[in-house]
Amino acid sequence: MQPGLDLTERVLYRDNLVIIIDKPAGLPVHEGPRGGDNLERHFGQLKFGLPHPPGLGHRLDRDTSGCLALGRHRRALARLGRLFAAGLARKTYWALVRGEPPQSEGTVDLPLAKQSIDRGWSMKVDDGGRKAVTDYRILGHDGDLTWLELEPRTGRTHQLRVHCATLGCPVVGDNVYGNDTARPLSLLARRLVLPLYAEKPEIVAEAPPPLHMTEGLHRCGHRVASDA
Repeated sequence: MQPGLDLTERVLYRDNLVIIIDKPAGLPVHEGPRGGDNLERHFGQLKFGLPHPPGLGHRLDRDTSGCLALGRHRRALARLGRLFAAGLARKTYWALVRGEPPQSEGTVDLPLAKQSIDRGWSMKVDDGGRKAVTDYRILGHDGDLTWLELEPRTGRTHQLRVHCATLGCPVVGDNVYGNDTARPLSLLARRLVLPLYAEKPEIVAEAPPPLHMTEGLHRCGHRVASDA
């Protein structure tokens, strides 16, 4: 197991139904066919008085960091499942990319399908694939580096990485769609909004940029309170 990982320190929001954590980059959310450490192995830290650990409300890729929602019991997981299935959960990502999109903002509407490659599999743009739509906006730029805000309307595997690559600006650290040897991947699930309760305000959580993205974001104009 990953040494020193304390998920209690990465809790962004908690109530009786839901916990939202700041997932670290480089750790898969669940065990793959090859085994190895994964985020679910650490969920025992997040019982907070309940008899069982929480479960995954949705997924993030291994190399993506940021907001990840967990259901604290079966009823909570069912509610989260319906929310995500209906497209009512709103997700905002930040990415550092190589190059710059042709426009300051826009929409990528390109269907995606899985394909086999020498290293296993990847996703590709395919007219016969599943619908995939991403809105993007430039938040900052410096030299060959651009800071993008990405809002996926759909939730396909590797959607944001493929769509950035098709714009001509692959995500920094993406060695599948961008042949970039920098690591880790510079993709952050920055904000998650869950309209989970009919008579209560929406749940809103924001994850801070991981350390491997802070320098690039600063170059592109991102400022934190201490910079003011």
